[in-house]
Amino acid sequence: MKYFGTSSGEMPFLDHLEELRWRILWSLLAIVVFTIIGFFLVTQYDVLGLLVAPITPMLEGTRLQYLSPTTPFFITLKLALLVGLLLASPIVIFQLWAFLSPALLPSEKKAIVPSLYFGLVLFMAGVAMAYFVALPVTLQFTMGFQTESLQQAIVIEEYLSFVTRLLLAFGIVFEMPVVILLLTFLGLVTPEFLADKRRHAIAIITVVSAVITPGDVLTITLLMMVPLVILYEVSISLSRVVVRRRAASAALQS
Repeated sequence: MKYFGTSSGEMPFLDHLEELRWRILWSLLAIVVFTIIGFFLVTQYDVLGLLVAPITPMLEGTRLQYLSPTTPFFITLKLALLVGLLLASPIVIFQLWAFLSPALLPSEKKAIVPSLYFGLVLFMAGVAMAYFVALPVTLQFTMGFQTESLQQAIVIEEYLSFVTRLLLAFGIVFEMPVVILLLTFLGLVTPEFLADKRRHAIAIITVVSAVITPGDVLTITLLMMVPLVILYEVSISLSRVVVRRRAASAALQS
């Protein structure tokens, strides 16, 4: 697939638009179908209970509250859409890849395909760490203030918004090695540059960790900062591997 032209091996621009339209339609159809499946899963299985579980020990025998009669229904719809997006994401990614991959060089495909799998694993690792470690610690810290003067009345909408932001934040920042790997492959950064800017990177990681995970510096912030520093060192090693393979490939071609 080429972007423009009508010569042999190239696809006309209008054909590109037609293919893109069908790719988008198939992606939307997948989201709709899996959202319906997600609605069944949310109603038949305690998906909401899974998200509420981290705060349950701190509710003192009560439950999360809601202020509108329609809230339980719309919460179910939102969870169904979230589950649907997660289940449909492989199909959406496949459609995007099928549209873009013919325009990529073989070497580019070799770099991007492993990065997609690696990025998925890192995203899941970040979400898991947020759910099992960071979220309970954050809740214990933030809900430990003014307990003698205030009575909790936590609303489900605000709680789910907080949980979603935290889980996504961890999942996204754990993608750092993938981003650095692709930047290295594109020649925008080098392992020497990354190693030289290590102190700056650690400072930025500290600030980002403090902003994303509010709470005690010695607990919550470290929960994100330490893994990110480790991932940064891993990124430097991956960057060196990319540079060495590029140099070896260039030597073979010369």
